Amino acid sequence: MTVVVECWPVRRLRSALVLALAVGLLAWFLRHANLADVWHELGGVDWWLLTAALLMQAVTWFARAVRWRYLLSPLGPVRLRSAFECTMMGFAAITLLPARAGEVIRPYLLARREQLSASAAFATVVVERLLDLFTVLVLFAGVVFLADPPSGAADPAVYRAMQAGGAILVAAAGVGFLVLFLMASHPRRLAAAVGRLARVLPTRVESGARRLVEQFSAGLITVRQPRRLLAAWALSFPLWLAIALSIWWGGLSFHIELPFSGSLVVMAALVVGVSVPTPGAVGGYHEAFRITATALYGAAQDRAVSAALVMHAVSFVPITLVGLGYMVRDGLSLTRVRAMAARPAAEEGAS
Repeated sequence: MTVVVECWPVRRLRSALVLALAVGLLAWFLRHANLADVWHELGGVDWWLLTAALLMQAVTWFARAVRWRYLLSPLGPVRLRSAFECTMMGFAAITLLPARAGEVIRPYLLARREQLSASAAFATVVVERLLDLFTVLVLFAGVVFLADPPSGAADPAVYRAMQAGGAILVAAAGVGFLVLFLMASHPRRLAAAVGRLARVLPTRVESGARRLVEQFSAGLITVRQPRRLLAAWALSFPLWLAIALSIWWGGLSFHIELPFSGSLVVMAALVVGVSVPTPGAVGGYHEAFRITATALYGAAQDRAVSAALVMHAVSFVPITLVGLGYMVRDGLSLTRVRAMAARPAAEEGAS
């Protein structure tokens, strides 16, 4: 078995850079806030609405597992319980480890449980992420292109920038689906092309690369089945509307005048914020919420900061605790999970 192990200095340097990025983003996020007033804002929170937002987050966990199981079904039978538990462990790893390691851990753990190809399972995660992006962009576009800017918007330039960014991202998502379709339609050609590029490497590595690409392409079977792809996309809308509903209730619990359509705009901004490679999207999530709440919906700085801190906790703390619980039950530590993140491709390529 071949295992790729990241050298200690590189790992430490990467961790230091990620920590510096997270600290820098949090400092930027808090730069205009009065911490005493931020704390005071908690006194006026509607805890019933905030609890409802938390419960709706739990609904999204189950919705993710249902959709992922559907994407995995062409590869073989998968138990919903396994899909759910591996989803929770994956999100816990995303929160606690840098470089979104959970995106690799989740399919790897499920592949071990259900006797599937880890590379093929990982391909379904790639499809998931593109479906997520496309769904969020469609919902976002429906608001920013078809509706007038919010009347309380303090900075119309931010709204125009969002419109431009949305158009670019829609095009990028379309290109991404086209690339995946070509990969899924011609797995042997793709494997042969990778093999030609890998000829400078040892024969065992070249054949492993070919096999890895073929297995990954097999996981993209949904992309070359239009009906199945459309069904998976349809499952994405209830998921993201539930997320938007949680954001809406969370904003209202802090008395931010956020219409439901506005929660779709905030949600799109948060998707950008959580893409920043810090553990748990620390800093990126907070600043994305603060900017949209203040610039578009007229929220006071301290109220927006307080809401961002609490809503981030609502979004990340429960799923992390549940995922950690499953890890402990399965005898997994964060150190072991971090090591496993580098292992799947190497194991399959060497098999």
